[in-house]
Amino acid sequence: MRKSALTTTVLLGSLLLAGCASRSDIEALRSEIAGVRATAQAADDKATRALTAAEQAKADAAAARQEAAAASEKADRIFRAGLRK
Repeated sequence: MRKSALTTTVLLGSLLLAGCASRSDIEALRSEIAGVRATAQAADDKATRALTAAEQAKADAAAARQEAAAASEKADRIFRAGLRK
């Protein structure tokens, strides 16, 4: 949605400028559009890496939760065995 709105805006701007813009103006606009695309791609790549890191952190937390539960059960068994003596 955002990308299509950006594309539409760029196309409309290009059409409006095409009638009265010089060749250098059009090239400057194309260069700016390329810069915007590169920025958008970099943001998408960064978001993808962040999502991957978040998924790994979630998996690590789940493993830590299981280890903590196992340690707690073991401590409870040892405590109960000590009470029975």
